[in-house]
Amino acid sequence: MAEVARVVGVSKNTVSLALQGSPRISLETRRRIMEAAETMGYRLNPTVAHLMAELRQNRSPGFRATLAIFNGNKAQDAFTRHPTIPLYVKGCQQRARQLGYQLDEFWLHEPEMPAARWLSIMRARNIRGIVIIGLMENNRLPAHLSALWEEFPAVVTGVRTRDPGLSFACSDQHALALEAFEKAVALGYRRPALVLDGVIDEVIEGRFTAGFLTGQSRLLPIEQRTQPFHQVAAARLDRTVFSEWLNRNKPDVIFTLYHEVKRWLIDLGLRVPEDIGLIQYEWRADHGEWAGMDQRNDLVGQAALDMLISMVHHNERGVPEHPRATMIGSHWTDGATVRTSSSARTDFQVI
Repeated sequence: MAEVARVVGVSKNTVSLALQGSPRISLETRRRIMEAAETMGYRLNPTVAHLMAELRQNRSPGFRATLAIFNGNKAQDAFTRHPTIPLYVKGCQQRARQLGYQLDEFWLHEPEMPAARWLSIMRARNIRGIVIIGLMENNRLPAHLSALWEEFPAVVTGVRTRDPGLSFACSDQHALALEAFEKAVALGYRRPALVLDGVIDEVIEGRFTAGFLTGQSRLLPIEQRTQPFHQVAAARLDRTVFSEWLNRNKPDVIFTLYHEVKRWLIDLGLRVPEDIGLIQYEWRADHGEWAGMDQRNDLVGQAALDMLISMVHHNERGVPEHPRATMIGSHWTDGATVRTSSSARTDFQVI
């Protein structure tokens, strides 16, 4: 390090900070130091550098190793009231406790909060990195907060973001849908169908639908294949949209994310599972009578925190050129919404 400092004409402390990517050193100086270090074959040991930084900051009164978890959902109370999002939060909290980190919670859509204000808060709280939880309406992050992703390492849960593309952890949605399809066929169902809101399908870039269609192409002849139903929002306003699709496709089992579909079927005079089966793509304990796939989103939260802490240890920051992904496998959970050996009807007509 002393030799690099001599060649560039700066202090050893400046070299140390530059090699750690510190914003306290200008971009031009960092570039000169990095080029000199690379030419001379110098490599920073990221683990040692991180530990030394921890030791230096631990001398400061009130120091805490802190990470931020941002609620990216439009609902400010989504961390506690949303049916899915609290599981991601729980996983992050569990891993943070295990590894000795403090988590500070924020709402990404806080009004009148420019990036400069967020940066000031995060620096004051010794925050080292960010996990973003709860993106449901789209997979884009607010453009006016781009300075956050440039200064701090960041990981997203549940979805893959675009503009910017950050590293992420999520359930393996394609594999989940394919496994659910295989399970339905093994139970004897012959006309599986998919009911999934188009917005959700777009946010996860079609991976549920792709897994469903892969199952169709691998396991069913053309005459037994159904068309996915993506008009969930429209059906909530006018149920005939759903009943007409049901009559055209005549499924004997439906994959969905929505427990309300069971009520739709009952209102049409169909019995679950005697007339038609239901399989939940996101099985939850509060509807434990359903059959479906348990995504284990708590494990997704844990994985996201593991990724972030690794990035912190390796002094990674900024939008990555090649975002990394961690995908968590799901598992099947038996339930009363499917028949053990299906002989479900496909000759029904609903009005």
